[in-house]
Amino acid sequence: MTRINLLPWRERQRKELQRQFASIAASAVVMMGAIILYVHMHMASLVDAQVARNEFLNKEIALVEEKIKEIKSLEDEKQNLLTRMDVIQQLQTRRPEIVHLFDEFVRNVPEGVYLTGISQSGTTVEIKGVAQSNATVSTFMRNLDESAWLADPKLEVIEANFKDRIRTSTFTLYVNQTVPVEEISDEGL
Repeated sequence: MTRINLLPWRERQRKELQRQFASIAASAVVMMGAIILYVHMHMASLVDAQVARNEFLNKEIALVEEKIKEIKSLEDEKQNLLTRMDVIQQLQTRRPEIVHLFDEFVRNVPEGVYLTGISQSGTTVEIKGVAQSNATVSTFMRNLDESAWLADPKLEVIEANFKDRIRTSTFTLYVNQTVPVEEISDEGL
């Protein structure tokens, strides 16, 4: 029987398999590195794109907030102007009332009553004066109550004074200023 030594052939085959395995492993490592590098670069580009979008949105939000602040300040200014216009309108509509008020005093003050002071707070008018008697004060109050521009006279204080044998009465009364119905309908037209 002849003997053939197969050992060098097996050894060569084993080395060839080891070399193939090493080259496949090396190419797999290179391929895996390339894939990891690609995924990393792709993810980094996605993150950069999202960061850019976030920065854009933050800039737009800042612009919108600036516009909101501007609109808020404009609304405040508008409200101030509307308030001023309302006050001016009220003053314009009430301007003739003071004329009517003084006209009513002239018409309704009876003889023997002298007014020493008139002050107004809102629609309430305070009248101070001197009268020859309590009856003239009473007449004055009746005249004010019958007036179309004045209502509800209320006597606050009446004091009797004697000076040089002359009796006078110092009084303070309050009356509410009103606007007649025909004046309100005329203003509406």
